[in-house]
Amino acid sequence: MIDEVLAEVRERMKKTIEALQDDLLTLRTGRASPALVERLPVDYYGTPTPLNQIASIAVPEPRLLVIRPWDPSALAAIERAIQKSDLGLTPSNDGKLIRLNIPRLTEERRRDLVKLVSRRVEEARVSVRNLRRDALNDLKDFEKEKMISEDDFFQGKEEIQKLTDEFVDKIDAFGQRKEEEVMEV
Repeated sequence: MIDEVLAEVRERMKKTIEALQDDLLTLRTGRASPALVERLPVDYYGTPTPLNQIASIAVPEPRLLVIRPWDPSALAAIERAIQKSDLGLTPSNDGKLIRLNIPRLTEERRRDLVKLVSRRVEEARVSVRNLRRDALNDLKDFEKEKMISEDDFFQGKEEIQKLTDEFVDKIDAFGQRKEEEVMEV
């Protein structure tokens, strides 16, 4: 019974970390990265489609992204989607592919991005703590229904706290790495 609760909460905490990592990968640092645009929704024949499903994205230079659509008629739609996005990048279209120059970040923009990273990391921590609370509530319900003993409840509570601490540490480490990456000149 307790093992099932622990397995479920571990899986949900892993998903929280994966969501944080996916979220932080889309943040613009001073370097070009395909993750910056690969999930950008493009209006492709009336359907919002992620960019990585309609084009190849390459990084030929550290500050340049090259987007080559598989269907040349999608070029204008991709360009519009990039301009509408909050990336702050201006696409350069040569009729066959789109080039995105990634400018250097200003010190002020770097500080704003660090604040954003901190906010997203804190949201992930809160999410993990909420998962802990839900798991503890499940254990309390099991104890009230006499499905587990009081000792089992306290042992399960300790295990859940260890799991929470482990995942919060992972979140903090990932957030710290991302902040260092953003502040790197």
